[in-house]
Amino acid sequence: MTTVTANGTVLGIESFGDHDAPLVLLAGGTTMLSWPDALCEQLAAGGRRVVRYDLRDSGESTTTDPQAPAYTLRDLAADAAALVDVLGGGRAHLAGIGVGGMVAQVAVLDHPDAFSALTLIGTRAVAPGPVDEDLPDHDRATMSRLFARAMPDWTDRDAVAAFAAAGAEILGDDPVTARADAERIWDRTPGTAPRVQLANQMGVVFARLDCAPRWRERLPGIEVPTLVVHGRRNLFFPVGNGEAIARDIPGARLLVLDEAATAIPCTAVGEVTEAMLRLEQPDRG
Repeated sequence: MTTVTANGTVLGIESFGDHDAPLVLLAGGTTMLSWPDALCEQLAAGGRRVVRYDLRDSGESTTTDPQAPAYTLRDLAADAAALVDVLGGGRAHLAGIGVGGMVAQVAVLDHPDAFSALTLIGTRAVAPGPVDEDLPDHDRATMSRLFARAMPDWTDRDAVAAFAAAGAEILGDDPVTARADAERIWDRTPGTAPRVQLANQMGVVFARLDCAPRWRERLPGIEVPTLVVHGRRNLFFPVGNGEAIARDIPGARLLVLDEAATAIPCTAVGEVTEAMLRLEQPDRG
């Protein structure tokens, strides 16, 4: 892991594969560890240069005040395009998961020349606030359970890991994997300030972000090959959100993972990798 400066901000990155291979850029949701190691490694084995990165206010990227971000969704989209330029090698296949998928949608819309393909995993096409009438909202019972829990001591690594594991169980994700990921996130978070740990573990900074203007109506203008992946058991962004994105983007392929919730389970890594590799022929710019 290292850092680079793009769009005037420091971004934490980690690279896999041959430096000269076609680039796949993975936007964190919010940290890069939203992307399983195995998926990065398999994409690299498939002949890609894979770079996963932290969004602002997470991981090794610039952290200022996660409770009052001074940037917008469009700034995060510009970060992705600038990162492609800094990394070199031509246009990139951009992939985003969760809130990173929102960043990826806007990035491809605002900076089409930077990207050759788009993968969107477990995300939706509107944020924040009320959703469109045709989009299923968060499952209320699940959200009530998730947010009724007392916050952990954010300076206590074990407490934070246990909190993450319990949340994963509520969401239908693997608690063992979630605990291990939370420990890794905690270890690489700069300092133990509760607001910073909270932002890294739960991505709450995104709820405070200016996401205007709406971008859903622009999705039919996306011209790059697009893959939409969604877990059928996703109760945070129910599968109807992924289905809507696939309808809105011309020619998009929809891959529904029957046993997945919000995260990419280890059992689905191979299927997702294969679908991403099939999405386009290598583009060396």
